[in-house]
Amino acid sequence: MTGFLLRRTLLAVPLLLGVATIVFSLIHLIPGDPVEVMLGAGAGAADISGLRHRLGLDRPLLLQYADFMVRLLRGDLGISLRYQDPVGALLAERYPATLLLASCSMILALLLAIPAGVSAALRPGGLADRLTSVASALALSLPSFWLGPLLILVFAIRLDLLPVSGMDSPAAVLLPAFTLALSLAALLTRLLRASLLEESGANYLRAARSRGLSRVGAAVRHALRNALAPVLTVAALQLGSLLTGAILTETIFAWPGLGRLLIQAIAHRDYPLVQGCVLLIAATYVAVNLAADLLHVLLDPRAAAR
Repeated sequence: MTGFLLRRTLLAVPLLLGVATIVFSLIHLIPGDPVEVMLGAGAGAADISGLRHRLGLDRPLLLQYADFMVRLLRGDLGISLRYQDPVGALLAERYPATLLLASCSMILALLLAIPAGVSAALRPGGLADRLTSVASALALSLPSFWLGPLLILVFAIRLDLLPVSGMDSPAAVLLPAFTLALSLAALLTRLLRASLLEESGANYLRAARSRGLSRVGAAVRHALRNALAPVLTVAALQLGSLLTGAILTETIFAWPGLGRLLIQAIAHRDYPLVQGCVLLIAATYVAVNLAADLLHVLLDPRAAAR
């Protein structure tokens, strides 16, 4: 177990360095000059040149990259061009809101997927299975940029039940969390149904039925534990995807998280802040994948030897 975890951790280091290099390279290919954005269209050439020099943007790209990597290895993400605050402080301020949204979305997805997947697998081809199949196909086909405004229109404007945006109250997380959770719940429902059907012919289930357990009792008490192993592994992997999916959802609901901060940083050509946001999302994704590998090994120790 320790050797497996160490190998996965060591593989994450070059991956993060590669992400940092790609992010630095691509961000400088974005059209537009951050200095002109900061000073406005009426700024003179001398003002633009002076600010570009103070920010170090007039140096050769390789020198900027070397300085970026050295500071990154020291844990220094630089100063935001727009806010003039340390990037690390801005990320620390917004990151908890994104984690809250992703966690609530994951919990909601599991609460929807587990009973739906179990009910669909108990009677394949039955009414519950057909309804679940139609509902999951519909959920997977609804894009978040359409579902989010629809939920706002229905539950916030027409029914006046939930807040439109922000996070001023605990109920404000419900609409963005449901927007992110719906497609994930559909995916997990299908996966759990398939996994339970695969377990349905196992010998231990027939033995449990012979001891007097009902079909539902045998499935819930015995098959569900084994069927949940791949579902929880995929759910852990999808948690990283929720962070990237939250970028658009946070913008729709004005959720003060990392995704909205990233969109604002791109709009203002704030190179250090964009790099910091993307690197934090990538680092979280790698950490979540590492946790998913560990969870898979805990549920199935044979995976450590593969």
